[in-house]
Amino acid sequence: MIDLYTWSTPNGRKVSIMLEECALPYAVHSIDIGKGDQFKPDFLAISPNNRMPAIIDTAPADGGKPVSVFESGAILLYLAEKTGLFIPKDLRGRVEVLQWLFWQMGGLGPMAGQANHFSRMAPEKIPYAIDRYVKETNRLYGVLDRQLAGRDFIAGEYTIADMACYPWIVSHDKQGQKLEDFPNLHAWFQRIKARPATAHAYRWEKL
Repeated sequence: MIDLYTWSTPNGRKVSIMLEECALPYAVHSIDIGKGDQFKPDFLAISPNNRMPAIIDTAPADGGKPVSVFESGAILLYLAEKTGLFIPKDLRGRVEVLQWLFWQMGGLGPMAGQANHFSRMAPEKIPYAIDRYVKETNRLYGVLDRQLAGRDFIAGEYTIADMACYPWIVSHDKQGQKLEDFPNLHAWFQRIKARPATAHAYRWEKL
């Protein structure tokens, strides 16, 4: 059993998608970030950076005591290694998936998040910040669009790299982006959206 501590954010959704794709039994524990649940001592014990999602695997592969994992990219990699799914076993395939996973963690997620924040949530509209982050998000969309030329998924086969990126593209309109401007990305988005596991992972608008 996997205990998933999460909320309805892109980082939370990516782990839900992976759990659904792997058909792993899991229980959802809502961490309401609007109420400050992420600062409670019980949650900080498994996620010291007070960010969700986090998981506890009560049946780890080594048969030992439960394993807790925080950071969404680390969770995806942990689950891929636990199940042997959605990450290539060969050296070159694995490297390609990992570099796109880290690309999302270090680039797409932070930049898209800032574009959304300064465009929609900041108490003061700062044109420089909005322009900077919307343009950088647009550049990153272009990077992903070019990677997807001639292939169905980011690394060829469907992997944790796709699961990491997809939830950040869901809110493209809030980031000032139009999917129609990126035809390869748009087609990829529709393919992932149509997967049953994706629909199940998004079945709660609010957890």
